[in-house]
Amino acid sequence: MEAHAEHAHHHHHDHDEVEINPATWTDPKRYAWLLGIIVPLAPFMAWGAVAATGFGGFWLLGPLLIFVAFPLLDIAVGVDSTNPPDSVLKFLAQDRYYRWVTYAYIPLQYLAIFAGFWLIADHGGLGLVDKLGIAFTLGAVNGVAINTAHELGHKKEHLERWLAKIALAPTFYGHFFIEHNRGHHVRVATPEDPASSRLGESFWAFLPRTVIGSLRNAWSLERTRIRRMGRHPLSARNDILNAWAMSVALRGGLLAVFRLGILPYLAVQAGCGFSPLEPPHPTTPSRRVRRVLLIGVGRVAD
Repeated sequence: MEAHAEHAHHHHHDHDEVEINPATWTDPKRYAWLLGIIVPLAPFMAWGAVAATGFGGFWLLGPLLIFVAFPLLDIAVGVDSTNPPDSVLKFLAQDRYYRWVTYAYIPLQYLAIFAGFWLIADHGGLGLVDKLGIAFTLGAVNGVAINTAHELGHKKEHLERWLAKIALAPTFYGHFFIEHNRGHHVRVATPEDPASSRLGESFWAFLPRTVIGSLRNAWSLERTRIRRMGRHPLSARNDILNAWAMSVALRGGLLAVFRLGILPYLAVQAGCGFSPLEPPHPTTPSRRVRRVLLIGVGRVAD
């Protein structure tokens, strides 16, 4: 969404060369960005569908939307290769509407988490398969939240960086916004960048390399920053430790409320969330549907 306004400078088109008055230009997808709240609402839509039909397969609605419905809609709708002209980017960056649409994901994300674990903790009378379905759908919600954090992590305002950490807390992936902004953006498409896949590298080979390498790089970057401040890397000023503390606090709160029985499902949603749904870098033409519904994602690097 805000990638629409702020990453567009990476993509130049003929119409960008024409100076356009910001007051006369309108974003054709302005209100379509509101559809980004569909994913965090998936657990509630699934709950309603199961209640109406009795079919437990609807608990897998989150993954079904992301891996089946949205790609099929993209095939039908086609590629979106347009971006705002350069002359309106500053105007769009100052439009608080886009930020508030991004912010809206986070309270819905946490509402979904608590509702989902309330159901898993035997309040819904569900079996193992149904509970796993809810955990996978929560993983989808929290995976797309990485895209939300990706947008917020690019901002300079303190509040938005904290919101990025909050969005990343369920997947224990708080180091992402540090490595992405200060590591990946510096070393993109080089052998030193763990977030850039190698030619011919399979997803399953890339996944452990990027997860482990991103963590290692993030810690190195933050350790260097803290030492330049004359502090120990384990100080409270360490942004990785702050982010991980949020993850620990969230899990502690959920376990205190819903008891140890939810522990396996916490692990399932975290693994489902961070592994397949890390946002790709916007370098290739965007799919219209996923670009809107997955908070700006949809440009997948070759």
